Amino acid sequence: MKPQRAIVAVLVLTALVLGAVLLLAPKLSRPRTLSGYIEGEPLYLASPVSGALADIALRRGDQVAAGQTLFTVDPRQLAAATVQAQSELAAAQAQAADARKGQRPVELAVFDAEIAAAEAQLRDAQATYRRIEILTRKGIYAPARLDDARAARDAAAAGVKAALRRRDAADLGAREDQLRAAESRVLQAGAGVSVAAARLSDLSPRAPSPARVEDVFFQRGEWVAANQPVVALLPADRIYVRFFAPEKTVAAYRRGRQVRFSCDGCAKNLTATISYVSPRPEFTPPVIYSLGARDKLVFLVEARPVHPERLTPGLPVDVTPLEPPR
Repeated sequence: MKPQRAIVAVLVLTALVLGAVLLLAPKLSRPRTLSGYIEGEPLYLASPVSGALADIALRRGDQVAAGQTLFTVDPRQLAAATVQAQSELAAAQAQAADARKGQRPVELAVFDAEIAAAEAQLRDAQATYRRIEILTRKGIYAPARLDDARAARDAAAAGVKAALRRRDAADLGAREDQLRAAESRVLQAGAGVSVAAARLSDLSPRAPSPARVEDVFFQRGEWVAANQPVVALLPADRIYVRFFAPEKTVAAYRRGRQVRFSCDGCAKNLTATISYVSPRPEFTPPVIYSLGARDKLVFLVEARPVHPERLTPGLPVDVTPLEPPR
């Protein structure tokens, strides 16, 4: 019985030692790598105007170049609006040019004829007034008849002055307000053309940078609502490494410092430059949860890789820890 008790005691002691090692080892040893993953932030391209999707030749996984047209929404309605705006601009420019020329000789002749008629009427009224004045002194006409003749003479004189003022107002110098109004209409029509052209170009968005097509949400002929994403792009400059630094060593991770990382199937000696360190701690997220990392406070760190186009978003990575400052 004694050998059996000895064996049991040894087994129990061994189990206790192994349990202590498993329990204390994660707390005593520092991790050789930090867990993280490759993250990608897509760009969602949409049209600001509703319409049928007239053209799209993209598929998921395609590569697009900077400036490449991605899709086109039916442009007929906005094309007509652009033509209308251009016509309004041409009309406004013609009116402004006409205002700059002033009155033409034919138009001035009309004012001269009006002045001549008013002067002739004044001469006739003056002659009538003189004749009635003489007859009134002799007692042939009553004084009221003379008053009527005087009023007719004064009215004819006022008519001559009014015709002269209209002739002077027809001069170019007196039409400055009309000219300014015509030039303002030209500026307004020109702005309308610019707005219509910009809205027309918005119907065919272009890729802002080289990217990979992440997803295509509509196909040719389908109706697209305004501001509804049609394609999702993943540019290389929006791919980064996201990992979590322990609370005790987070001071070593500053913007501009480089870190080394590795991933399955990736090239060797990969590096990334830290671009962001979260100012708030958090518990280890489930995406990197493990028995050794549970209940630990960590800080989110993002780093821009040197060759992001070679990386696949969602891929787990192992980041070599940086030494904390002394």
